[in-house]
Amino acid sequence: MLDLLSASPLVAGGCVFLLGLCVGSFLNVVVYRLPKMMEAEWQAEAREILGQEAREQPRFNLATPRSRCPHCGHAITAAENIPVLSWLWLRGRCSACKASISIRYPLVELATALLSLLVFMAFGASSQMLFALPLTWALVSLTLIDFDTQLLPDQITLPLLWGGLLANLSGLFVPLETAVIGAMAGYLVLWSVYWLFKLLTGKEGMGYGDFKLMAALGAWLGWSQVPVILL
Repeated sequence: MLDLLSASPLVAGGCVFLLGLCVGSFLNVVVYRLPKMMEAEWQAEAREILGQEAREQPRFNLATPRSRCPHCGHAITAAENIPVLSWLWLRGRCSACKASISIRYPLVELATALLSLLVFMAFGASSQMLFALPLTWALVSLTLIDFDTQLLPDQITLPLLWGGLLANLSGLFVPLETAVIGAMAGYLVLWSVYWLFKLLTGKEGMGYGDFKLMAALGAWLGWSQVPVILL
């Protein structure tokens, strides 16, 4: 596959851009649903601890139910779910109730596509690109979830950490030793800042998700990049 992409960089760049659009559409779903899935899980755990009867909830995950208009409940059809184009075609409004559809959806799709294209331009059709693309997509989703909810879900940060170490088993971005130290340094730096701030003020300045994300970035980029990322 990499040889095929290398043969025609222009076509390959177009394919990566289109892939980024599709992934961006999926990330919109992740950003909206994953925090709600986490909240439902916490509520279920709390009821179990309190000895309360479990409540049967409708199935809700990244695939079910189908995306719907939050205003009228209209199920989004396949034609209405084409990245960017559907939003333009519908003029940013629901086809059923004409309620406004946030411009953030196509912007996320377009941003993900452009970032994916930048990754391709930076690494070409290579093993580095194949790893850097999921890293980029994960960071886009974490950025938006953090912005909306101030959460950094373990469901993304922990696989990202292990993915960085896996990528660097053969020194894809940095030597494995540098990656392992980077993961340790990334976690411990923010962990230390957290406890220092808490001891001085009695308040929590950040969550544990920040530690895990910094550890993940250290695993991908090595310990020397940890100060750069913090700045």
